[in-house]
Amino acid sequence: MKCLTSAMLSVGLLLTGCVAPIGPVEVTRFHAPEVAAQAKGPIAVEPATGMDGNSLEWRAYQAAVERQLAALGYAEGAAGSSAQVAELRLSRSTIDPVRSSGPVSVGIGGSTGSYGSGLGLGIGINLSPKPAQQVQTLLAVTIRDRATKAALWEGRAAFSVRATSPMADTALAAPKMAEALFKDFPGQSGETILVK
Repeated sequence: MKCLTSAMLSVGLLLTGCVAPIGPVEVTRFHAPEVAAQAKGPIAVEPATGMDGNSLEWRAYQAAVERQLAALGYAEGAAGSSAQVAELRLSRSTIDPVRSSGPVSVGIGGSTGSYGSGLGLGIGINLSPKPAQQVQTLLAVTIRDRATKAALWEGRAAFSVRATSPMADTALAAPKMAEALFKDFPGQSGETILVK
């Protein structure tokens, strides 16, 4: 029994090591009142203006968004001719955070009184490591009526993780961000939420 318990504990520890925790995804959505009624029509996910729809990174997010739209009841439409189009914009950047204060600080203090005066000098050294690089991903999708070009729904999701985190990898981040973006679709218009 003791060996079985140890084996189960070891397997549990191995499994928890494989799971990459995801921080909150900040999501903001806007939509027209009629978007819910049109949520079943054919739709194609296409690159927004200025986006390279042939990049592997963009295609990973395209596939993730297509899965979410299918789960919502949208039908897959032909690119360039579907009744609705979901324009996908993606931006990923690496950020070097800076410390809020320098590594060394100096403080001077003084006092006077009836028994004399004194002056003191204090030096503080910040031994904390330099903040880790962060990868910031911004995902934006605008659902439009193709004929009128009217925007029916727009959503933006932002997510930052350490550059060394497994979640900085596109293959892991794309499905999580797309899921957060379309959670409780169409969402409360104009509201920003944090999706864990």
